[in-house]
Amino acid sequence: MSTESLRRDHALIEKVLKAMWATIPLLQSGKTIPEPVISQVIDFTKNFTDVCHHGKEENSLFPELEKKGMPKESGPIAVMLMEHTMTRKLAARMEDSSKEYLRSGDAKQLITDMQEYINHVVQHIWKENNRLFEMAEMALRNDVERMNGELASAEAEKLKEIGKTREMYEKIADDLARQFPMQDA
Repeated sequence: MSTESLRRDHALIEKVLKAMWATIPLLQSGKTIPEPVISQVIDFTKNFTDVCHHGKEENSLFPELEKKGMPKESGPIAVMLMEHTMTRKLAARMEDSSKEYLRSGDAKQLITDMQEYINHVVQHIWKENNRLFEMAEMALRNDVERMNGELASAEAEKLKEIGKTREMYEKIADDLARQFPMQDA
């Protein structure tokens, strides 16, 4: 499957989103989320989700889909690029409100920003998994090995750029999921 690497990223991102979601009731009830936890979440959203994952899509997947006839200026690629920009803006807002929370203890804006970020990224992942990636599988069905190689190279390059490893981000996601498990409704 030519999108397997990207789907694995989505599973990792979703693990962090669930842990983030589990912190919201804690923040609402006045519990303190320690600075190292907040820093890990911000690092993950800025570096793994944006630099690494979006970088793989924007530098590898989307150009390949363009070569197969999918336009960049309209349709699915244009929507995904617009949503990547929105993800960056929401992550930046969340980073700002997390700094304010750590400074003042006031979690109101951080809660709002986290909710918006989580909702946006959950919907974005759904669109990619259930729409874009299905189209990509069809368009790239004869290029699976090459595409997987390109995505692996792009991931290695992006992680090297930020001085991190995938294993490090997998550990962060596992630690956050263990610390902040989703509660059943």
